[in-house]
Amino acid sequence: MKISRLAVLTAALLMIFSPSAVVFAGEADVVGVKAIQGKDETWSFSVTVMHDDQGWDHYADRWEVLGSDGEVLGVRVLLHPHVGEQPFTRGMDGVEIPEKVQKVLVRARDSVHGYGGKEVVVELSGK
Repeated sequence: MKISRLAVLTAALLMIFSPSAVVFAGEADVVGVKAIQGKDETWSFSVTVMHDDQGWDHYADRWEVLGSDGEVLGVRVLLHPHVGEQPFTRGMDGVEIPEKVQKVLVRARDSVHGYGGKEVVVELSGK
């Protein structure tokens, strides 16, 4: 029995674009941020991320705090998927923010799409 190239291509496309494919989880969104300046002048961030984690192949794997010039000021690596915990909140302490920076951007990344989901701009009060 001969299998046509079209049949093989169709089967491959169905596997790639099936509803269970990990690419349908979408991008990681930042849905909440709390920033608190400590007595030592560093900042603590509590960030809530939403992503339809699918397991180890597709999950929200980090979030970052960026200065107004795009400089990365802090990175929180997320070490595992949060399949049954959405949205989820994780913190990071000791972030040094230059005196001239009055607001920061917080963005999340997932292991398939990278960056691109909802980002949050935070005005740093107390500066």
